[in-house]
Amino acid sequence: MARADEEEAVEFLTAHPEIVQIQAFLTDPSGVARGKVLRPEELAPAYRDGRPLPCSIQSLDILGADVLETGLVWEEGDSDRPCFPVAGTITQAPWHDVPTAQLILESYERDGSATPADPRHALARVVEGFEAKGLKPVVAIELEFYLIDREAVHSGKPKPAAAPNGFAPSHLQAYLMQDLEDFSPFLNDVFAGAKKMGLPARTLISEYAPGQLEIVLAHQADAMRAADDAILYKRLVKGVADRHGYVATFMAKPYAELSGSGMHVHVSLADEMSDNLFAGEGNVLTPHLRHAIGGLEATMAESMAIFAPNANSFRRFRKNSYAPLAPAWAIDNRSVPLRVTSGPARSRHLEHRVCGADANPYVALATVLAGIAEGLEKRIEPSEPVVGDGYGQKEASLPMNWWRALEIARKSEFLRERLGEPFTNIFLTIKEAECDRFFASVTDLDFAWYLRNA
Repeated sequence: MARADEEEAVEFLTAHPEIVQIQAFLTDPSGVARGKVLRPEELAPAYRDGRPLPCSIQSLDILGADVLETGLVWEEGDSDRPCFPVAGTITQAPWHDVPTAQLILESYERDGSATPADPRHALARVVEGFEAKGLKPVVAIELEFYLIDREAVHSGKPKPAAAPNGFAPSHLQAYLMQDLEDFSPFLNDVFAGAKKMGLPARTLISEYAPGQLEIVLAHQADAMRAADDAILYKRLVKGVADRHGYVATFMAKPYAELSGSGMHVHVSLADEMSDNLFAGEGNVLTPHLRHAIGGLEATMAESMAIFAPNANSFRRFRKNSYAPLAPAWAIDNRSVPLRVTSGPARSRHLEHRVCGADANPYVALATVLAGIAEGLEKRIEPSEPVVGDGYGQKEASLPMNWWRALEIARKSEFLRERLGEPFTNIFLTIKEAECDRFFASVTDLDFAWYLRNA
């Protein structure tokens, strides 16, 4: 992968002389941003020489504790790794009072090779596999989130935030325009921030629960950029929410009785001429789309530990919940995990509806694309399409609890081969340690932390 050029730093600071600080961060395997705050004079050297960060960052569980079993702590002496800016990710962080920029980092070994535990490198490995075959994944990531009352978060007992007019949503009102009116000061700032940051924020929807919202990001012909956008978008939403006195959470299931928040991955494949290889109409699928579905169905169970990476993640998976219980696909049907869209033939794509909003965008997208690659290479045929209620026709077969999902993933040759064995082992080791610790000592404080940081 080509690294960012130092000239990018110079051009950014020339265009934004008001910038006082730059937040430079990695995304760890759990999807948590960890890094440093730099001053403008440190930016160009960071592009040229990298910035050192401890290798143990990639060994931390979601609560920030070292997972010693990864081998990335004492065996390495907690030594530094040079981390370099990702080209095109330096942008403003418009929710701060002090003029602030931010940029995404990637970690490298001292010999210049990619750090195996860095999630962004796991995605790059899969994308490069497509590129070697003359294929280009075209991707959009949708993320649902809740706005929650800030004081309620401190108690670990969430409730919907009240809008500036004093109204707090309390009923199931899917797609209600009034919710968008009530929270328009917050939402307007999110869209204004997205414009400053170059994020392709598009359709805004009030979702299927009080305080639940979704902003759609446009499709990108660069899968790496689509994942970077998702990371930056989550930071924007959280930052703007904090400015307005709310907490925005991407926790998969903050309310037991209300709908969960998903990460829906929209994907198609283009050839070297940029033609959509999934394009078509009706029930006839192109070979590429057919085998993509087959691969995703075949690998779904062993991928669940990535699509649902936390204890809370598994609360989403219930009958008639818009979250799946079994591999299945259909045309324009949201009762199944793999939805082939209707509409113009040229825009046909696949919507993968399994991941929770708490999944790491890099790892989740890498695993979705890996499932597609598996299907294409092995010519895996899909099941028969579902017509009507998928919940009533498919018996639950996916792992529906955390430890079972981890057990299946640990045995997966598919994950080790596609994402890389070192990364897969580190990711699963972290999650297995989290699983053990969580069920040994869960507290209200832990829950509050998840709400803010998921």
